[in-house]
Amino acid sequence: MNTNCPTCGSPLKPEETTATGKKLQRCSAGSWNPQTKQAEGCAYVKWIQDAPENLDEKCPKCGSHLIMQTTRTGKKMKKCSAGGWDKAEKKATGCAYVDWMDKPMVLEEACPDCGEKLVLQKTASGKQLKKCSTAKWDPKTKTASGCTYIQWVNDKGPRTAPSAAAKSNGDETAPEYEF
Repeated sequence: MNTNCPTCGSPLKPEETTATGKKLQRCSAGSWNPQTKQAEGCAYVKWIQDAPENLDEKCPKCGSHLIMQTTRTGKKMKKCSAGGWDKAEKKATGCAYVDWMDKPMVLEEACPDCGEKLVLQKTASGKQLKKCSTAKWDPKTKTASGCTYIQWVNDKGPRTAPSAAAKSNGDETAPEYEF
């Protein structure tokens, strides 16, 4: 294992874990400034992924063993052990079977904007939201399509603004929300 920064040659700091649970090693000649949200000094970061877990399941496409793997962004997937990724050509190699584990759950609730079903989805940071099942995102054009309804959900239930009958703090321009 290389213990020096490939950018500047300085030693790497010990492994650390971010607030979202991702593991990394930084160059000792650099640091992260939480106020400016930028790296200071050498910006090299080595992201550390957990080793894939072998599963006692066979790939439905080719019959090889399946593995459980976590992506750099924290999403879990079952994938074929005979598959891989060509970084240069940016395409899958070998068997391309993947089953994503963090799929949105379809709810029986109807979207208040368009009437279609709502889905419950978890973000990479662990927050939950209800959104319309017709909402889509095109990563190539970076545009949204479909219904735009979103409702963030927390431990205490859905986050909604209080009604007009809610208690007043004396300043109607700055109501007190209790989330």
